[in-house]
Amino acid sequence: MTAAAEKKIVRPYGDTTGDGMVQVSFTLPVPHDKRAEGAAVQLANRMGIDPAMLVHARQMGDGFTFFVVYGRVNHLVDLAAVQVVERDFPLLSAKEVNTVVKQRLRRKLSVVGACIGTDAHTVGIDAILNVKGIAGEKGLEYYRELKVTNLGAQVSVPELVEAARREKADAVLVSQVVTQRDAHLHNTREMSAAFREAMPAGKRPLLIVGGPRFDETMTGELGVDRIFGRGTTPGEVASYLVHALITDKKARA
Repeated sequence: MTAAAEKKIVRPYGDTTGDGMVQVSFTLPVPHDKRAEGAAVQLANRMGIDPAMLVHARQMGDGFTFFVVYGRVNHLVDLAAVQVVERDFPLLSAKEVNTVVKQRLRRKLSVVGACIGTDAHTVGIDAILNVKGIAGEKGLEYYRELKVTNLGAQVSVPELVEAARREKADAVLVSQVVTQRDAHLHNTREMSAAFREAMPAGKRPLLIVGGPRFDETMTGELGVDRIFGRGTTPGEVASYLVHALITDKKARA
């Protein structure tokens, strides 16, 4: 058990241990003047920061000001009450993934990936799928027993469903970076509903979404099988695919 886990109740740390000091930044739709600075301090007070010290303020275009506030909060965090999605599958090397797929699935595992809706940010899906990968780790195209189809950006949900059917996808990976007005949540719900309508339960591919603003505990609410957050590596995704589609499925059979 880690030292953090052993210490169940924690407070923020700023200058000295347990002093409760935090730093927050935000933008207000007002020009930079003394009244704007006072509004920033008042907002910080209402957020529970008391005393709140304004340490930075800068005009950000016409009628907007960016603020940084530093101060103390009295809130505590009970680590035992924090709910997160722990990894429930072993991490495998590329060689191990290929071996399991070849020996137990006995065909290539088909993966279809895309950014859906108006999202044109492919950096996430490319980091997982493209052979170059991310941070020195190869993407899924590197795995010889995986058949990867990367549809790119701004793919409509009907196009994604059709591609999954055409490629006989075992898994569909969707990356969502655009989150304005909860677009990532709306798009994911639309996608999961479309797959439920288009394919019977036993024929649907594994539905996986990822992005920096997803809550990994919302799989049931969004109708998907797995959510991956920021920092996810290709190896994690490949290991999960093997676990969900082959090893765990065989164990439950």
